[in-house]
Amino acid sequence: MKFLLTLVLLFVVFLLLIRTFENRIVFVPFKYPQGYWHPEAFGLELADCTFEAADGVTLHGWYLQQDSAAATLLWCHGNAGNISDRLDNMARLAKLPLNIFIFDYRGYGKSQGSPNEQGVYLDAVAAYDYLTGEKGVNPSGLFIFGRSLGGAVAVDLAAKRDCAGLILESTFSSGTDMARSMFGFIPVHLVTQIKFDSISKIRNIHVPILFLHGTRDRTVPFKLGKKLFEAANEPKEFYEIAGADHNDTYVVGGQAYFERFRKFIAALQVGGV
Repeated sequence: MKFLLTLVLLFVVFLLLIRTFENRIVFVPFKYPQGYWHPEAFGLELADCTFEAADGVTLHGWYLQQDSAAATLLWCHGNAGNISDRLDNMARLAKLPLNIFIFDYRGYGKSQGSPNEQGVYLDAVAAYDYLTGEKGVNPSGLFIFGRSLGGAVAVDLAAKRDCAGLILESTFSSGTDMARSMFGFIPVHLVTQIKFDSISKIRNIHVPILFLHGTRDRTVPFKLGKKLFEAANEPKEFYEIAGADHNDTYVVGGQAYFERFRKFIAALQVGGV
């Protein structure tokens, strides 16, 4: 009996620790000067951008403007590091005719504050409003791109703001599904406050959506990407990246990966999908 009581006590303590440190588990920000803050080393001329979220938090991003651009990509990155860790990926995307705006959530990079679910949603809205306001980007030429946790942020944003299309890579159906996947039979999902309920929100999105996911993703299960895809409205497309893990999609996918990006955006630029 004492052994069972000890197990129950340890189990309860474990769940309480998950609840207490949930934000620190989900969000893994690198604050400046952590990272590699030299975009010129990748051949990128990026403009530093500072803007403010609705609750007064000052945020930072990089904007790449290209003369050949036919559209603008608003990039919501994943849960770890900061925008400087995406320079290689950004340099390869920059070969497409796109303007690119990538920003750091609160608590990441040069952005102020501390990250939480509602806060990163506010940050994405602020980034969108900065682009369409300060930079004069027309929503009809704006594509929202979210990777991993950033996919949940992108879904939330696309449900609130107009855009030409939504691109979701290596993302999941909900935080609850992720908790079940990570912890198995341990009911961690019952105590978590962070929901990232993309599967409910995506039903309110009526723009074309391109899904991309590596078939060997060991961080976000492939099946959770498919689950979100199945809940989405048409028109939609699911592009499998054979052999890709979570963070190497654009490397393993190679030219075909970027060509899929280009075709999706080009089709919408001429009014079709």
